Amino acid sequence: MSQETTNENTETTVEKTPEAPIVPFDSFGLNDDILKSLHFAGFKAASPIQAEAIPIIMSGKDMVGQAHTGTGKTAAFGLPLLNNMDMNNGVQVLVITPTRELANQVGDELYKYGRNMGARTVTIYGGSSYNRQLDLISRGAQVIVATPGRLLDMLKRDMIKNFSPMSVVLDEADEMLDMGFLDDINEIFTYLPKERQTLLFSATMPNPIKRLAERILRDPAFVSITKGETTNTDITQQYYVIDENERDDAVIRLLDASDVSKSVIFCRTKKEVDRLSNVLGSVGYNAKGLHGDMEQRQRETVIKGLKAGDVDILIATDVAARGIHIDGITHVFNYHIPFDPESYVHRIGRTGRAGQKGVAITLVTPMEFRELQRIKAKVGTTMEHAYIPSKMDVQKSQLNELVEKLEHQKVYDEAHNMIDAMREDIDQEQILYKLASYILTQQGVKGPMNIGINPQRLEKILAGLERGGRGGGGRGRNGGGYRGNRGGGGGGNRNRSGGGGGYRGNRDGGSRDGGGGGYRGNRSSNGGGGNRSHRD
Repeated sequence: MSQETTNENTETTVEKTPEAPIVPFDSFGLNDDILKSLHFAGFKAASPIQAEAIPIIMSGKDMVGQAHTGTGKTAAFGLPLLNNMDMNNGVQVLVITPTRELANQVGDELYKYGRNMGARTVTIYGGSSYNRQLDLISRGAQVIVATPGRLLDMLKRDMIKNFSPMSVVLDEADEMLDMGFLDDINEIFTYLPKERQTLLFSATMPNPIKRLAERILRDPAFVSITKGETTNTDITQQYYVIDENERDDAVIRLLDASDVSKSVIFCRTKKEVDRLSNVLGSVGYNAKGLHGDMEQRQRETVIKGLKAGDVDILIATDVAARGIHIDGITHVFNYHIPFDPESYVHRIGRTGRAGQKGVAITLVTPMEFRELQRIKAKVGTTMEHAYIPSKMDVQKSQLNELVEKLEHQKVYDEAHNMIDAMREDIDQEQILYKLASYILTQQGVKGPMNIGINPQRLEKILAGLERGGRGGGGRGRNGGGYRGNRGGGGGGNRNRSGGGGGYRGNRDGGSRDGGGGGYRGNRSSNGGGGNRSHRD
């Protein structure tokens, strides 16, 4: 149990080694009710952070845990705290999270782990009824998961009676710092009992978080599974160098060319989120935006849609996406490079969760290249430079996929009738060619032939940047500056003259409400930006 003091000289450190053995959950001494919940959920072996943290937390010791998003931190603190609870002594566990979305997700997980032992979990956050939340607490809650603002307001107004949790968890502490909650956190701890167990979890450990840990923890154990890198090694990190006017085309081409299941695209502004949502929707992708100007009900609907598979692409600002932890996200796109390394770590942490592989893609212009290098050096990560596939590359890939699908396609009786009817006017070989040609027209890849900066030009630009110059910048008509060429060929999303066409499709293909329009379009006969899930 901890007091408001710290002793740095006696701090315990536990470093995860790569050769750590598989540890089954039944080896920790957890009670039968919790083990039954884990078995029902299909969990058998502990993740590295769980294997290291659970014994420490069960012993009652304070702890700092540094691990990537998606490594199982909630179970790492939730299982031992639930195991140690006194079910007949009011609120025993307080978990503080930076966002409403994360509070709901943590609350759901803790309920799942503790339901067989009868543990009641209540989530409190702004935008919902005080009376409703207080009523749920008064019915005998043992666990409260809260956001800082609503919790502090309730504590100031003495709305939670006999509030004396024995265990307190700060989850995603660095995100709370980034969102400006540090003062609230310090004030919240003035209302908490001096004798308590305190746990702090954070993906990164900036100095303010280290100082906070020194104030609120006593002689903590330190568990780190970062293995020398701040980012998850299950995530393949790539960057593509493009001109400024190519961002939309680049995102669409990469979505077309990649095996994307669910993805998150990060934008800098709310206006950009709304615009890109419309762009991707108009070309057939099931994309929804998420930002701070949306009402809570709208935000929850979008998150539920992404979880359920009704939404394939989430486009969000940094603040709106904080604390979103959804399994199955295969790709993260940085539409613009993040402002700081910490934001980069949190952004890409949306993928590569729970041992799954993920891909993080960052779009950068030559003028942003130094910033990219700064993030790489600060984070200590490996990023691969890649080139955006050409239209021809995507067409070839789609053709190979089509051939494979045709090989396994079941033949229906109606197909025989159709071919017999066509044979009356067309010979069999021509029928095959016509059917193949029709299928290919439905799969056409629109947009510029090539997107991004080619190797020869990139080499010259980077050499210029090394010399302190702009390396091909400017806004000339022929060379293609960092804002892109406004005339002639190439065709970015703002190009109104010359060949290539932008993300809205060319004039021959129709507009959003016409037949066949859009970058990728709908494979059905209706054309024009249908939902991607209805193409086949």
